[in-house]
Amino acid sequence: MIGIAWIILIVVIVVALWLVLMFNGLVRTRNQVKNSWAQIDVQLKRRADLIPNLIETVKGYAKHEREVFMEVTKARANMMKAGTVAEKAKASNALGDTLKSLFAVAENYPQLKANENFLQLQEELSGTESKIAYARQFYNDMVMTYNTKLQVFPTNMFANMMGFKSEQSFEAAPEDKEPVKVKF
Repeated sequence: MIGIAWIILIVVIVVALWLVLMFNGLVRTRNQVKNSWAQIDVQLKRRADLIPNLIETVKGYAKHEREVFMEVTKARANMMKAGTVAEKAKASNALGDTLKSLFAVAENYPQLKANENFLQLQEELSGTESKIAYARQFYNDMVMTYNTKLQVFPTNMFANMMGFKSEQSFEAAPEDKEPVKVKF
C-alpha cells in the first residue's frame, strides 16, 4: 500500500513538473517573439528618424518635387501610428516604396548625389534596411518556433487551456513578391 502511494506521488510530481516545464517553455518562446518584434520596431524607428534629415537634404536640391516629399512624410507618419504586426508591415512596405521614389528623384540631381550629407544618410538608411530585413527574418523564425509549439501534441492541448494564441508572421507586400523587371 505504501509502495503504491509512493508511485502515485512520483507520477503526480513528474506530471506537475512536466506541465511547469511546458508552460515555462511556451512563455519563454512567446517572450522571444515579443522581443524579436521589439527589435524590428527599433530599426523601423531608426529608419523613421533618418527620413526627415534625408528629406531636408533632398529639398535643398529638388524644391519642385513637393509631391514626393509629401508622400514620404505621410508614409512615415503612418509608420509611426501603426500598432499591430499587420499594420506595421503594410506601413513599412509603403514607406519603402516612397523612399524608392525619393531616391529616384535624387537620381535627377547630380549635385545631390555627390553631397556628402546625402551620401551618409543614404548609407545609414541602407544599413538600417539590412538590419530591418534581418530583424524580420529573426522575428519570423521566432514566430514559427512559437506557433509550432502551439500546434504539436500534447502541448497544443495545454496551450489552448492556458490561453496561448498564435502570432502572425511579418510578410512581404504582394507587389514585393513579383519578379523584378530588368531593362537595359
